Amino acid sequence: MSGYERTEELESKRNKKNPVREIIESIAIAVILAVVIRMFIVEPFYIPSGSMEPTLLINDRIIVSKLNYYFEEPDRGDIVVFKYPRDPSRNFVKRLIGEPGDVVELRNSNLYINGELVPEDYLPAGIRYGDYGPIKIPQDKYLMLGDNRNNSEDSRYWGLLPEDNIIGKAVLIYWPINRLGVPN
Repeated sequence: MSGYERTEELESKRNKKNPVREIIESIAIAVILAVVIRMFIVEPFYIPSGSMEPTLLINDRIIVSKLNYYFEEPDRGDIVVFKYPRDPSRNFVKRLIGEPGDVVELRNSNLYINGELVPEDYLPAGIRYGDYGPIKIPQDKYLMLGDNRNNSEDSRYWGLLPEDNIIGKAVLIYWPINRLGVPN
């Protein structure tokens, strides 16, 4: 056997991978990608309570984008998932109402921001809720409220949300399938 043939034979053996090793490598790559995607890009969440009705219903499943707030600041009206300030092991979902610098007041079941009446078409029809504020939102804090104001443990109870607690923006309801869509 010539040196050329022997080199070709060794190279051929080297290029053939063990099928078990290939499967293990593929699974490892898939797991790493899933972890990276879940940590930095998107994550699914489950809605356990009625605090965001009618926008999000009990048992809805949503996709939360973690990328949005890397590139832009949270906006008033965004539906945000965050670490609950009193117990960071729990996640909450509420609507961002007050941004840094805003003066927010709830009066006669109406929302006023910086003295201007703000329409809230996403609230349940005819909802009545108590007064709150006025409160000026400091830097790096947000005022978060549930859409179902009478059934929502929100900033009125636990205070303003530190910016560092924000996980991401709710971008899609994916389950149940008949509710598939973008939450407003």
